[in-house]
Amino acid sequence: QAHLVESGGGLVEAGGSLRLSCADSGRTFSSYAMGWFRQAPGKDREFVACINWSGSRTSYADSVRGRFTISRDNAKITVYLQMSSLKPEDTALYYCAADQYARGACSGNYFAYAYWGQGTQVTVSS
Repeated sequence: QAHLVESGGGLVEAGGSLRLSCADSGRTFSSYAMGWFRQAPGKDREFVACINWSGSRTSYADSVRGRFTISRDNAKITVYLQMSSLKPEDTALYYCAADQYARGACSGNYFAYAYWGQGTQVTVSS
C-alpha cells in the first residue's frame, strides 16, 4: 500500500520554476505507475503528467507538455514534477497518485489511481 506525501509547492512569479516531490513510505513504490494531477478552485481535478513503473514511459497533458517534466527515483521512492515557465493558470492544488495495476504505460484517468497524497499548493502570480 502506498502512503504518499507531496512537498515543494509555494508561491512563484510567472515564468518561474518549481520542483514538486512525492515520497512514498510504502514498500511497493517501484512497481506502481505514478501520476500528478491538479485542481484549481471551482474546477475539476485534471491530469498533469504520469510515469510508468520503470520511468521508461511518460505522458503529459497538452497544457503542460514542454514545460513540465515528470521523473522518478525508485531508490529514493520519490517521484518529481519539474515545472518551468509557470503561468498563472497553473495555480492549483497538486496531487500525486499511485496506480498499482498499470503495466507498460501509465494512465491519465484519475479513476485508475487508488492512492493519493494530501496535495501541495502551487500559486503563480502574474
